[in-house]
Amino acid sequence: MNTYIAVNAPGTVADFLARSWWLMAIRGLIAVLFGVVAFIAPAVTLLTLVYLFGAFAMANGIMSLVVAYKAPKGSRLGGLIFGGIIGLIAGAIAFLMPGITALSLVILVGAWAIATGVMEIVAAVKLRKVITNEWLLGLAGIASIAFGTIVFFVPTAGALALTWWIGAYAIFFGVLLIMLSFKMKHWKDEFTSATPRMA
Repeated sequence: MNTYIAVNAPGTVADFLARSWWLMAIRGLIAVLFGVVAFIAPAVTLLTLVYLFGAFAMANGIMSLVVAYKAPKGSRLGGLIFGGIIGLIAGAIAFLMPGITALSLVILVGAWAIATGVMEIVAAVKLRKVITNEWLLGLAGIASIAFGTIVFFVPTAGALALTWWIGAYAIFFGVLLIMLSFKMKHWKDEFTSATPRMA
C-alpha cells in the first residue's frame, strides 16, 4: 500500500498543504526580500524601519490567513489564523502610529516575533502526524522566539543594529519556509504521479 496516498488523500490537511505549496513559497519569498532590503539599505531612519516592519508583518499575516482560509474545514489551523491576526495588528500599529519611539518599536517587534514563533511551533506539533519535515516549520518558530527574546534583552539597540537583526531573522525565516514549500511541492508531484488516472 502506498502510504503517501493514504496520508495525502484528497481533502486531507496533507493534500491541501501539498497543493498549496506555492502559498508557503510566497510567504518565504516575502520574508527573504524584506531581509535583503534591510541589509542593502541599513542606514534607514526610524520612520522607514517602522514602515518596513509594518509591511513585512502585514504581508506575513495576510499569507497566514490565506493558508488558513483555504484549508479544509476542521483542519485545526487555528494557530495560523491567530498568527495572521497578530501580524495584521502589528502591521496596522506600525502604519497608524509611525511616530512611535525606538523602544516602542522594539517592544512591538519582539512581541510580534514571539507570538508568531509560538503559533508556528503549535502548527508544527499539530501537523507532525500529517506531514514529514514539519521540523522546518518548528525551527522557523524557534527562530522567531529567539529573535524576539534577543530584541527584548537588548532594547537600547539603535535603529541600524535593529535593522540588521530583523534582516537576518527575515532571511533565515524565509529560507526555512521556502525549503518547506519545496518539500510540499515534492509531495504534490508524488501524489499526482501515484494517483491512478481515470479511463
